[in-house]
Amino acid sequence: MLNISDLKLSYHSSSLGSVQAVKGVSFEIGQGEFYTLLGPSGCGKTSTLRSVAGLETPDQGEITVGDTLVFSGTRNVSVPTYKRDCAMVFQSYAIWPHMTVLENVAVPLRKGRPGLGKTEAITKAKDALDMVRLGDYANRPAPYLSGGQQQRVALARALALEPTLLLLDEPLSNLDAKLREETRRELKSLVSRLNITSLYVTHDQIEALALSDRIAVMQDGVIVQEGTPSDVYAYPNSGYVADFLGNANEIDVIVTSFQDTEKTLAVATLPDGSSVICASKGIKENQKYNLILRPEHMEISTRTKKAENSLPATVTNATFLGEMTEYELEMGGSNVIAKRLGSPIAASGSKIAITIDPRYCLLLPRDKR
Repeated sequence: MLNISDLKLSYHSSSLGSVQAVKGVSFEIGQGEFYTLLGPSGCGKTSTLRSVAGLETPDQGEITVGDTLVFSGTRNVSVPTYKRDCAMVFQSYAIWPHMTVLENVAVPLRKGRPGLGKTEAITKAKDALDMVRLGDYANRPAPYLSGGQQQRVALARALALEPTLLLLDEPLSNLDAKLREETRRELKSLVSRLNITSLYVTHDQIEALALSDRIAVMQDGVIVQEGTPSDVYAYPNSGYVADFLGNANEIDVIVTSFQDTEKTLAVATLPDGSSVICASKGIKENQKYNLILRPEHMEISTRTKKAENSLPATVTNATFLGEMTEYELEMGGSNVIAKRLGSPIAASGSKIAITIDPRYCLLLPRDKR
C-alpha cells in the first residue's frame, strides 16, 4: 500500500535556477493494486517514483509505504532507501555482467536482507527465477541472455525481496515491439497472481491501459486526471488527456440547443452547419466547445442514407493496417480520422456516412487543454 500527500519536488541548476518538477501530487494505492503514472517526458512521473524510492528528497509532503511513514517534510522524517520495503525495476536492466543469473538475484537479496543466510538467499533467488520462468537459466552468465530475459532477471531480483511495494520505471521501453507485448502480458499475470502493490511509470499509453487498475495522467508536475483505464480513455476531462491517451479528433462546435427538457442531449453544430447529438453534462447553450471523437467510436457505412446521429463524409485516404483500416475523412467542415476493423470498404473519394453514439460525443470547453 502507498499513500502520497501533497508531494512537491524542485531541482536546481545554474542555468535554469529552481525548477519545480512535482507540484503537490497526492494519491493512494490499495493492497494488490497496479497504479500507473502516465505522461510525457518532464511531466514529473519519474521524479514522483524516485521520491517514493528514496532516491530523491522532496521539498515537502508525506509518503507512507504500508504502515510506515518514510518521508515527511513537516515532521522531519526521511527513511533511507534500503529501509523503505520497496523494490525497484529500472528502465536499464542493471545486470551485473560478471555474475550468473542466480548471483544477480541472490547477491543483492543478501544485501537488502542482512539477516538472511546464504542458503536461504539462494533458495529465495531460485524461487524468484522460477516465477519469471528463468529457473533453467540460473547458472548461465547474465550477459548471454536476451534483452527480455535480462529484464525478467531484474524483475526476479525485485520480487525476491518480497517488498510491500514494487516500483517500475519504464521497464519495457528498451524491448522491441513484439517482446514488449509478451513481457507486458507476463508482468500483468505475475503481479496479479502474487497480489503485489505496484507503482508503474510510463509514457506508453498501451502499457498503461493494458496493465493498470488505475491510471493517473500527469502534466507539468500535477495529476490532471485519475481513474480506471476504461473511464479515463472514454471520458477524458481535457483535450490534453484525450490526445495523450490514444488518438482523438477535435472539432470546434457550438451547442445551439438541447434535444430534451432535462438537457441530457445537446445539439452541437459543426463548422459546415451540420449537427450531431452529444451526451450533455454541465453543458450550456450557445457556448463554444471542442467535440472529442475517438476514431474507433465512429461507425463507418457506405450507405449514405440519413440515419440517426450520422454525418456525411468523404474519404480522402484509406490505409490498411492489417487488423484494421484507418480512414482520413472530410466531415462537418473538418479533417478527421476514423478506424474500422478489417479491409478497406471505401476508397479515396468515396462518399460514406459516419454514425456516432451520443455517449461517445464528448464536449469539452475550448480552454480545457
